[in-house]
Amino acid sequence: MSDLRRIIWLASYPKSGNTWMRSLLAHYFMPVEHAPDINHLPNFTTGDVRKDFFKRANGGVPFQTDSEEEWMRVRSKALRLIAASKPHHHFVKTHCQTIRMFDQDVIPPELTAAAIYVMRNPFDLAPSFARHQSCDIDTAIDRMMNTSMMTKTDAGIFEILGSWDDHVNVWTQAPGLPLQVVRYEDLLTKPGPTMRALLGKFLKVPVDTKKLTYAIKSTSFDAMKKQEDTLGFAERPPGMERFFAKGRAGVWREDLTPAQVGRIREAFLPTLEQWYPEMLAETEAFAAAG
Repeated sequence: MSDLRRIIWLASYPKSGNTWMRSLLAHYFMPVEHAPDINHLPNFTTGDVRKDFFKRANGGVPFQTDSEEEWMRVRSKALRLIAASKPHHHFVKTHCQTIRMFDQDVIPPELTAAAIYVMRNPFDLAPSFARHQSCDIDTAIDRMMNTSMMTKTDAGIFEILGSWDDHVNVWTQAPGLPLQVVRYEDLLTKPGPTMRALLGKFLKVPVDTKKLTYAIKSTSFDAMKKQEDTLGFAERPPGMERFFAKGRAGVWREDLTPAQVGRIREAFLPTLEQWYPEMLAETEAFAAAG
């Protein structure tokens, strides 16, 4: 039987840098003349919400459901098709948690080679997630704290998010999963060393300095924002004014109130202590100032 452990998951909570990571990898691995713009990233990666794979998994009938159990039944078949769609390891985007539902794995080990987990601090994530969800920041924080949080496409393809800290913890603590955690903030401040570690140490591929420099320059936030301005972005959710809005670290200081910073700290403190200890003192002082 063919080994289908071919998927390298590109996993993240929404608005944590998954599109950026996909673009970086595409520009590094693909020939310059074929490097995709933001609307053609599926030429390099795929995702676990692809309607065409769900249609094939559903016997050639367009998939449509309001049932999480039905979604999981067809998802397991769709993921096998995705894993088998390329003969070697390949990247697949997901926002789902790696949990079990209805006695099935949302992220099946038998299809998984490894995972790259892109993480963003929840203070900067909150205003970006609010734009993504077309809601106010307090509602976005509520959703980030909701252990049952999920989204669903019009066709009924679910994304099981859960709370931000649960999402981080189930991925970073998944037993037996070869995993590389990439913080959004490290991609911003030290993209070269961060990508070198990912490519050379984790993916075990030779690091070509010229190609890496090209990939980093071609996928800067300004470059991707310009693409959205000129080409639009097919993955932008309905009602969202723009996908690439700020792209900086530290925007929480401008966008959040002390009360909102305090709520995020209180909800996620153990996970913050592990992954963002450098933010603890400043966010504590900011919250207290209110």
